[in-house]
Amino acid sequence: MKALAKYDVNLENARKVGVKKSITTYTSLGFTEFILFGAFALAFWYGTKLTVEEKENYDIGRVLIVLFCLLRGTFYLIQGFPHLEYVASARGAAYEVYKVISKHRLLDSSSKEGYKPDKLKGEIEFKNIHFSFPSRPDVKILKGLNLKVQSGKTIALVGSSGCGKSTAIQLLYRFYDPVQGEITLDGRDIRTLNIKWLRERIGLVSQEPILFASTIAENIRCGREGITDSEIEKAAKEANAFDFISRLPDKFYTMVGERGAQLSGGQKQRIAIARALARNPRILLLDEATSSLDTQSESSVQAALDKARAGRTTIVIAHRLSTIRTADIIAGFHNGVVVEEGTHNELMTQKGVYYSLVMQQGHGENTQNEMSESDEETEDEDYEEEDLGDFRMENLTDLGGFEEPGITEMGSIPERSRRHTSRKTSSMKKLPEKKKTKEKEEEILPAVPYSRILALNKPEWLHIFFGVIAAAFSGGVHPAFAVIYGKIIGAFQETESEKRSKNTTSLSLMFLVLAVISLVTHIIQGFMFGKSGEVLTKRLRSLSFEALLQQEIGWYDDPKNAIGVLLTRLATDASQVKGATGSRLGLFTKTASTLLSAIIIAFVYDWRLTLLILACIPFIIAASAIRLSSVAGRASKDQKAFEEAGRISVEAVENIRTVASLTSEDAFYEKYNASLNGPYRALFSVLFGVLNVGLSTSLAPDFGKAKVSAQRIFQLLDRKPLIDSYSEEGTKLSQFDGNIEFRDIHFVYPTRPEVQVLQGLNVKVNKGQTLALVGSSGCGKSTSIQLLERFYDPMAGQVFADGLDTKSLHLQWLRSKLGIVSQEPILFDCSIAENIQYGDNSRVVSQEEVEEAAKAANIHTFIENLPEKYNTQVGDKGAQLSGGQKQRIAIARALVRKPAVLLLDEATSALDTESEKIIQKALDDARKGRTCIIIAHRLTTVQNADVIAVIHNRKVVEQGTHSQLLAKEGHYYALVNAQVSH
Repeated sequence: MKALAKYDVNLENARKVGVKKSITTYTSLGFTEFILFGAFALAFWYGTKLTVEEKENYDIGRVLIVLFCLLRGTFYLIQGFPHLEYVASARGAAYEVYKVISKHRLLDSSSKEGYKPDKLKGEIEFKNIHFSFPSRPDVKILKGLNLKVQSGKTIALVGSSGCGKSTAIQLLYRFYDPVQGEITLDGRDIRTLNIKWLRERIGLVSQEPILFASTIAENIRCGREGITDSEIEKAAKEANAFDFISRLPDKFYTMVGERGAQLSGGQKQRIAIARALARNPRILLLDEATSSLDTQSESSVQAALDKARAGRTTIVIAHRLSTIRTADIIAGFHNGVVVEEGTHNELMTQKGVYYSLVMQQGHGENTQNEMSESDEETEDEDYEEEDLGDFRMENLTDLGGFEEPGITEMGSIPERSRRHTSRKTSSMKKLPEKKKTKEKEEEILPAVPYSRILALNKPEWLHIFFGVIAAAFSGGVHPAFAVIYGKIIGAFQETESEKRSKNTTSLSLMFLVLAVISLVTHIIQGFMFGKSGEVLTKRLRSLSFEALLQQEIGWYDDPKNAIGVLLTRLATDASQVKGATGSRLGLFTKTASTLLSAIIIAFVYDWRLTLLILACIPFIIAASAIRLSSVAGRASKDQKAFEEAGRISVEAVENIRTVASLTSEDAFYEKYNASLNGPYRALFSVLFGVLNVGLSTSLAPDFGKAKVSAQRIFQLLDRKPLIDSYSEEGTKLSQFDGNIEFRDIHFVYPTRPEVQVLQGLNVKVNKGQTLALVGSSGCGKSTSIQLLERFYDPMAGQVFADGLDTKSLHLQWLRSKLGIVSQEPILFDCSIAENIQYGDNSRVVSQEEVEEAAKAANIHTFIENLPEKYNTQVGDKGAQLSGGQKQRIAIARALVRKPAVLLLDEATSALDTESEKIIQKALDDARKGRTCIIIAHRLTTVQNADVIAVIHNRKVVEQGTHSQLLAKEGHYYALVNAQVSH
């Protein structure tokens, strides 16, 4: 509800601007007619005077010639004025567009300027680099960095979270330029090199890999233009991704979903590695490249990366120091500078930064000395992966360590929360086989009667009523003008000069009265219709946004409800619906008033001529109806194309760092243009086909779009969510102890019904106990947490909280008792304090509580050192912060809620070793007196759990304490054994 309130505040500003725009538009039109009718009055009055003064040389013929020239010219000029609203809108939009287009780009990846060397050795040097992010110029990240990387060598960067390691990589990529100092490549300042050429020679694998909403093959192909299918297969094999891809129904043509949401973190990481290797780069940047992989996969992928490093200049960032011991040089970062360099052995003797990190990490990783070497190779054969013949997560020991944040990716979301896919069976055996095409399902929109569209504006009926009355008077002005015009022509037949002057003067004054009526009625219409239309737009946007927040998570899993599509609809549909209500109702009233009064007057003067002219009207109406139908149908098709364009643009902009690193700007530009080609070609057929259609149907496109938009909005508003987050039904317990039980849970994701995720899960945790869920990647651990949160409901079985089925509990109350810290936290684009306060929206969280939670999460000191402290804006999805900083704020956000049940889904995965130990102690303290469910790959963090449950083959196969499970020498024993061995 807090998000909805903030959204409404911004909508109110838009409403005020919209009303002003409407008043200005209508006033301009009214003023135009005022000038026109005033000119007629002046012309006839002065023309009469001239006929009196110049009897022989000036007659009514001259007056009529002047009037008809003026009439025809002004008539066509007036026809354009109803479209001034669109001109004004276009100018407003053009201002923003051209501001972006004409903006001076400090770093232009499309520029042809810059040197492109014929050969690249790959020798890199950072010379006295000082750097601050443009959004935080007062906070220095790098403070005189000096570092040299020899050609073909591997250098590893180590240090605590936020010390500047990933920033150095961003500078090398020229995402930013240093404030002071220079970075050289083969002795040449990289600022003199062509940016695109530079980025094409660098391969990057980051901690939070971003995949695009396309197939696996297309994602790998982003690594290098023109890559063949066989080269794609080769890259996948080198990244240890080929096996799991081959088991997917559509293999390399499997759609990965938005940001790769259809895949697990480990699968995404391996595809990202394949994408980098496909580029065959001279320089390889590995920023926590294996952080999302389990121990077994990491070993094989690390071997592939070690092989890929051969002959290449490689920069590695890793917290798991066992992966960098073989690096040629290890550089220890601290406070924005390199404080030590050397090999592993050399640095261990110096007992500095690196030695401290190794000692901290080594402690706890070797706590299982009681296991014999022979036992370390023992593994239960049941633990081997099954060939299920369908899309399922690979069964590998997902035991990743604690990572340092990589380059901050814009647009990162918790992929594991939406681990699903929807694929049909495929008979493909090889990648080179012909790609299958899938026709998009036609969207079926509900029929919406016009009365229901009008009912949307019911609260503003008084505004519409007065607007319609004003429109009726405005419509009667032109027929009245015709009568006066005829009479004033007749007045010129009067032979007596004085009488003629008197009659024409009085009739001229009537023209002036019509001018005033037209001006006043247009001003009234502008205010009334502007107010009713903008309030309607605000209401629809608010209701639509509220409905979006109300939908269950499974609804968002459907590709038709992609983020870009929803945002495009939210921005356009509501504003288009007003095209079918107030202002258009006013136009209809004005037209009807004009036609009715004109017919009555015509019949009064000559019924025979009137009937003859009326015989032509059915043809005009028929032509208008045909055009309206054509435009309405075209509007629906155009909307789909624009939604696709919106999806592409959102995906590209949100993930601009990934797009830039892959030098895929041109590819996305072409995709965006292609999505607009259809509406562009329709445009010209309509343009030339209806060029001469009358003014009465000139606004039909708005009505066609409005109808389609109204259908979409009603479809959204009428949809009843399967899990309604706004529902007031359900029990609210006066006391919640936190006893949780999963009983015989069976579950499949709605978009992937053929794949069983959980099949008979049974596990229980009592009040104050800690339950740890361990097992291979994709075995259902995170899914269990999502079921407890009621993001989904099980297909069979029940989830109990204090003995009650969670379906019987009040949903928001239930969620308010759960505090979650996930592996990939999402922060909102507001201040640090506001992000922490989001942890509890049921009350006003004081600043003291915010700081207390921040201290518990070991982030208070960092925040206090920022220029704006807790008022610091974190940027879109926390993009201004490192991964570790984001994670600690997310932990503070969970702690400020004081939850009865704490859910920790790899809560310390993004932290460096030193911070992880402090945070782990804070979390251990937070767990006291609370029920806690932990998901962790690093088993040293779950050894003290009261109950450890091993999930395998979609159910719990063994549970007990750490010592009990080790004694069984089963699945848990094998997991621990594999990790200690590693």
